[in-house]
Amino acid sequence: MKFIDPHIHVTSRTTDDYEAMQAAGIVAIIEPAFWLGQPRTKVGSFQDYFNSLVGFERFRASQFGIKHYCTIGLNSKEANNERLAEQVMELLPLYVGKEGVVAVGEIGYDDQTPAEDKYYRMQLELAKEVDMPVMIHTPHRDKKRGTTRSMDVCIEHGLKPEMVVVDHNNEETVQEVLDRGFWAAFTIYPHTKMGSERMVDIVKQYGPERIIVDSAADWGVSDPLAVPKTAKLMLDKGIPEEHVHQVCYQNALAAYSQSGQMKESDWEDVAIDQREKYSGNSVLRGGQTPKVKGSSDIVEN
Repeated sequence: MKFIDPHIHVTSRTTDDYEAMQAAGIVAIIEPAFWLGQPRTKVGSFQDYFNSLVGFERFRASQFGIKHYCTIGLNSKEANNERLAEQVMELLPLYVGKEGVVAVGEIGYDDQTPAEDKYYRMQLELAKEVDMPVMIHTPHRDKKRGTTRSMDVCIEHGLKPEMVVVDHNNEETVQEVLDRGFWAAFTIYPHTKMGSERMVDIVKQYGPERIIVDSAADWGVSDPLAVPKTAKLMLDKGIPEEHVHQVCYQNALAAYSQSGQMKESDWEDVAIDQREKYSGNSVLRGGQTPKVKGSSDIVEN
């Protein structure tokens, strides 16, 4: 079975993770621009990060047979530094149209402050202007109110629900998100957002329509195999294979292919050639043997 993980921060992960993900059936991933664990202090830090998302990280994923896409946006936590946020907003139009960018995101609310609201609304206007999907980060605190508010503001700004993925849902928010016509994404993340067994119950109760499973694996204690592991549990618990395919692959493809940047043929017959370089840099270090798909996997260097 093939999988898409439509929310994973692979910049924070290792090459071992990439190898395990490819072996588990993950063919494509989406890496949202996000908070790196400590506040950035200069706009150049954002610019270098965005360049990496549309550049080297795409290359690094390709070296392990995985197609990499990303979203570009100003995250809610750092929106509270208004001096810096204004400068980042000037960068965003330069990146949202680049190859491999499938949405504006992840954006939304953290503490639901006036500054977060201001830059969330500005980025919704940007998404509308360039006709791109939106990935919404819903807050960990006061989640239900924040999720409702996130959707209310989308509607207020004229976005179509089918162009918006509301992420980090739980049992408290899912009904409203589906009833209002948005995509409902769930993050399988240890001890915080959602567990695999609870995800099985959600799919059994609500079915597979407009439900998406992701890992959001990042620099914290998290699991880059959360999507295939949850898919296996769904099958073990009797959920039909076509429903598992829908929530762990097809729905993410349907939602983000609206960008015009993502299609299934992108990862058909993916070649792996670790002899390749990006700006003169390889994923290998001295003495390591490059893998080349279709060969004996051993190429002299």
